[in-house]
Amino acid sequence: MDIAELLLHPVRLRVVHALSGGRELTTGELCARMPEVSRVTVYRHVALLAEAGFLEVAEEHRVRNVVERRYRLRRDRPSIDGDAAAAMSLEDHRRGFAAAMAVLIAEFNAYLDRDGANPTADSVSYRQGTLWLSPDELTGLIGKLVSALQPHLGNQPIPGRAPYLLSPILFPTAPPSP
Repeated sequence: MDIAELLLHPVRLRVVHALSGGRELTTGELCARMPEVSRVTVYRHVALLAEAGFLEVAEEHRVRNVVERRYRLRRDRPSIDGDAAAAMSLEDHRRGFAAAMAVLIAEFNAYLDRDGANPTADSVSYRQGTLWLSPDELTGLIGKLVSALQPHLGNQPIPGRAPYLLSPILFPTAPPSP
């Protein structure tokens, strides 16, 4: 299974999101984060991700005669880089976008279902707007966004920090004007 095929699945994407930022979780803890997904399905997708080299076992211990494993993302895991994205078909991109949206909806619903969810206090945002950009302006904007986010990408979970899911979506809504 290629990297895009492996990652462009809603349950596997949710597992990857759940383990991001250095988090280590058991399969049971992953199931608790995704109560609408059957345990068998979560276990199957965790096994696929581990076999493909995305996950590694961080720790093992016995619980009632069963070995419980804590998983984490491998630092050297494969990713869908620019070359892999360029090699994807339009249908691959369609499936990838649909998977990303399914994950976004599921994660947002899980947030809203939490005790004490407060979108205003938590600075939740899902605004959309149109920007008119030339190719050079688009390149500049992307560079500024990357520069603004880069210092925070290595942040580890510590008391007082909460994980935020950032999902920038950018695509032209019409062909360029003549």
